[in-house]
Amino acid sequence: MIKLSLETIIQTIFTRRSIRKFKDAEVPNDLLEKVLEAGRWAPSGENAQPWRFIIVKEKRKREILGKIAANGSGRRFKAEYISGKMERRLSKFKSEETKKRVYRRLISGEVSAFLKDAPVLIVVISRRDVWDAPYDCSAATMNILLAAHSLGLGACWVVAPTADVRDELKVKELLRIPDEYTVYNVVALGYPDEQPKPRPRLPLNEIVFYEEFGRGWKTYE
Repeated sequence: MIKLSLETIIQTIFTRRSIRKFKDAEVPNDLLEKVLEAGRWAPSGENAQPWRFIIVKEKRKREILGKIAANGSGRRFKAEYISGKMERRLSKFKSEETKKRVYRRLISGEVSAFLKDAPVLIVVISRRDVWDAPYDCSAATMNILLAAHSLGLGACWVVAPTADVRDELKVKELLRIPDEYTVYNVVALGYPDEQPKPRPRLPLNEIVFYEEFGRGWKTYE
């Protein structure tokens, strides 16, 4: 059993980024297997292990999944625009040009279309008869992301092709997924061709409470 220092584990968590641009290079099968092993060793309620992973490398299928993802994201952000949430989202940008660029990227679905460019897609599905499947698959997916980063790969967790049941049915038809399974997400995987800056995180004093909601978490000191 390999023993890792706490510092190594924490650094892996802190330095992981969502990667949406990939180099045109294949992912070696031995690295892919290690990534999948990490997913396999995730915790699950009652050790149900409901997840199943479908590896997609064929260009045609990746292009179709990218199109499904783009359409799904486009519908979502158009709804966000109609509801008024888009205006709040864009308000954090000072430049009007930046606002327009982000708006176009979201409304068009381009934000999720990058799936087609990833050398490998891992489609995460689960048996439908397991109560804790959403949490189990989330744990497995996070393991996959962290393992990929630790191996010098890049990955991104994408729900756009599965959030709408209409899109999920298209994915199931494309990959011949039986009815007794649910599609939860798609992980884009490959060698990163970008170095995204870390996005800000809320400080602990805004998200951690002690004994009851709203009570400062350091009250016990």
